Amino acid sequence: MDIFIQQILNGLVLGSIYALIALGYTMVYGILNLINFAHGDVLMVGALTAYAVVTALHGVAPGVPGPVLLVAGLLVAIPVCILVNVAIERIAYRPLRNAPRLAPLITAIGVSIILQTVAMIVFGRNYKVFPPLLPNDSIEVAGALITPTQIMILIVAALMMTGLVLLVERTKLGRAMRATAENPRIASLMGVDANSVIVATFAIGAALAAVAGVMVAANYSVAHFYMGFLPGLKAFTAAVLGGIGNIYGAMVGGLILGIVEALGAGYIGDLTDGFLGSNYQDIFAFVVLIIVLTLRPSGIMGERVADRA
Repeated sequence: MDIFIQQILNGLVLGSIYALIALGYTMVYGILNLINFAHGDVLMVGALTAYAVVTALHGVAPGVPGPVLLVAGLLVAIPVCILVNVAIERIAYRPLRNAPRLAPLITAIGVSIILQTVAMIVFGRNYKVFPPLLPNDSIEVAGALITPTQIMILIVAALMMTGLVLLVERTKLGRAMRATAENPRIASLMGVDANSVIVATFAIGAALAAVAGVMVAANYSVAHFYMGFLPGLKAFTAAVLGGIGNIYGAMVGGLILGIVEALGAGYIGDLTDGFLGSNYQDIFAFVVLIIVLTLRPSGIMGERVADRA
């Protein structure tokens, strides 16, 4: 039972990260019917930006508390990721909105490779050791252990997901996003600026990815130019699992995927390299995806609807 509770906690932490990344995929797809495969690399940009800020501040002022360094890294990583993602939308995706669906997909893969290459040139090939910013002492919960960093991940992820739901359901921007997702042409006739809504969607997704990237780096104490590929792929799997285009589905899919992977890894393999792709537990995510899509192709919370006119 102790092992079971431990893996459930691990799965919730992992699933919270997947859910934050998956929200970026599902929001963009819901509005543009586009899979932004460069989204995982935006996570990488956020992690490496936070690493650069933390190490620079630590070198200038060694006495700065770890939580302050973490907040400073986030405050710089979020706007940097927003600028990168908005630039990607403006340069790479906007000219291809009326192109065949394969063209934006190939472009997204190309943008992903470009981001990885630029990051490799700027930061180098070697893994960067992300300094520990929170206490390492584990806290016992029902016989399982959880670190302050993992508690921070759960709290921040819950707050951000709640904030996103409130934004989509309660604000003018959220209504505009839902209208554009429903039918962009009619939304434009009703006075909605589709371009502004799309830019805002990319910006929100980038902010979520930046936070997720810093969480990954802080939890695993490592950052490198290729770190966004596997989490991005699994988060896309979570979005499809929950129902691509549905923000609640992305959250549920992320949590389910994290728990399934943690339980599988806990009883069959080791979870420590879950984001580095070196162990076979990575197959659990895709086995679950195949099973769910075989039984319910639209995903857990997706709706079977006709293509937009």
